[in-house]
Amino acid sequence: MRTVTLSYPILPETAALWARPQVAALGQFDGLHRGHASVIASAVALARQEGIPASVMTFHPHPKDVMGKGDYDGYLTPPKDKQEILAGMGVDILYIIEFNEQLSKVSPEDFVSLMLLPLQIVTAVVGFDFRFGYLGKGDPERLQELGQGAMSVVTAPPFLIEGEKVSSSGIRKSLQNGEITLANTWFGRCYHLRGTVVHGEKRGRTIGFPTANVQLEDRYVIPAKGVYAVRVFYKDEVLHGVMNVGVKPTFHEGVTAPSFEVHVFDFAGDIYGQELELELVAFIRPERKFDSIGALIAQIGEDAETAKSLLEDQS
Repeated sequence: MRTVTLSYPILPETAALWARPQVAALGQFDGLHRGHASVIASAVALARQEGIPASVMTFHPHPKDVMGKGDYDGYLTPPKDKQEILAGMGVDILYIIEFNEQLSKVSPEDFVSLMLLPLQIVTAVVGFDFRFGYLGKGDPERLQELGQGAMSVVTAPPFLIEGEKVSSSGIRKSLQNGEITLANTWFGRCYHLRGTVVHGEKRGRTIGFPTANVQLEDRYVIPAKGVYAVRVFYKDEVLHGVMNVGVKPTFHEGVTAPSFEVHVFDFAGDIYGQELELELVAFIRPERKFDSIGALIAQIGEDAETAKSLLEDQS
């Protein structure tokens, strides 16, 4: 998969590099959940039928971030994660459009004529609630009109699970409520965090549970504070572990920024400075303050056994 970063408007010399008949899925696609996957799978299938490339056009930074919307709280799939997932879905080209204040004010007409048609997108595949252009004035019907016969539009229906529409906002809410099983069902995979192991307080090793302190590499949506069963991807290894997301109230007061500490089972390597990928498989319990270090140690032991059991069931 080729990844191409573009800005508005596409200059003729830039368009000349990438213009070719293609089918493009359009959308923000933060989360790449099962609803998004249905849109993208439709685009890939159509492209294969026509024998032309399948592309995805998305935006970065998130429009809500640029526009200062109060309900925006991070990415479900930052660009690096998004690229890896899309590459596995059969997408040939990923267009990342730089979203800025200028683009936020572009009319639907100019967006189509200066961003889509120059790339020779012959079919655009969008979700039923797709909006584009200034103040979201463009919708799938308007997109079809502006295609001027050169670009057709396929609108995917809402993706429902047990009668409820799968959405990024719903996944955010589930993650923040500790409903990781529901979030993972809507994702169609486990929620994924990526970061680098950094030096922490090194308290875990003194109580028999050494931990890797993971500094997230991007602005992820932070799940509920608590303890999780996790799969840990380190180089070519898939390991199991238990992770605490939180502020360690047994040892600290007044801390607000959560840390991510992972105890990896049956592992003793030096991984400082190394990248880890973490899949949150199950939520075990909320974070809480313990009356003694002994009570904390006993609870961590119970959490580890619970995580082992949960992870074995998922294997």
